[in-house]
Amino acid sequence: MTNAFEGKIALVTGASRGIGAATATALAAQGAHVILTARTAKDLEAVEDAIFDAGGSATIAPLDLTDGDSIARLAVAVTERWGKLDILVLNAAMLGTLSPVPAIDGAEFARLFTLNVTAQQVMIASFDALLRKSDAGRLLALTSSVGAHPRAFWGAYGASKAALENLVECYGDEIKNLSPVRTAIVDPGRTRTKMRASAYPGEDPSTVKEPSVVANAICALLASEFETGHRLVVEG
Repeated sequence: MTNAFEGKIALVTGASRGIGAATATALAAQGAHVILTARTAKDLEAVEDAIFDAGGSATIAPLDLTDGDSIARLAVAVTERWGKLDILVLNAAMLGTLSPVPAIDGAEFARLFTLNVTAQQVMIASFDALLRKSDAGRLLALTSSVGAHPRAFWGAYGASKAALENLVECYGDEIKNLSPVRTAIVDPGRTRTKMRASAYPGEDPSTVKEPSVVANAICALLASEFETGHRLVVEG
């Protein structure tokens, strides 16, 4: 276990599985105390147990990100317990149904944007002050190639990721001269996750990289002196 993030407080959304769980585990392995958020407490507890078993430390915070009040309460709790936030990884998202743009279901589209965009803005707003209290606050947002390069049938998800990227990059530009906080976008590429399995049901999972590869790349980025606006694409 290394100590690259010793004394750091990190919060990872969507931390119950996949890239979120792997990132939380990797951060904890390098000394960070990680706050794990997702909707399912049981799955978060499993990740927390794995972190503890490996000698790390974590706190679970089950919540629904589409409930803005829950996010506000979490921010208050983090303020009272730690007084700062060093690392915020915005990983939680939903894929939605892949369909032609004219066939997008309006109700599902609204739910998708609520989680993938609106909730992310609420997270930024709620934790902005805590990130600014860090000596080197860092905010990373997970995206997809379809956010920058539109692809047939991926319109709903791609539009939400394009919007998320715009929000994060605007926020980074707004604060880069006012605080040490820096922001970056991470495109994990082809990764063995439940979301990818839903999108590509016929794909052999062994042909794509494991979430730990992305997690290690994220930790390496966070340990570096990157500038706001950086975009990491994890190959493989």
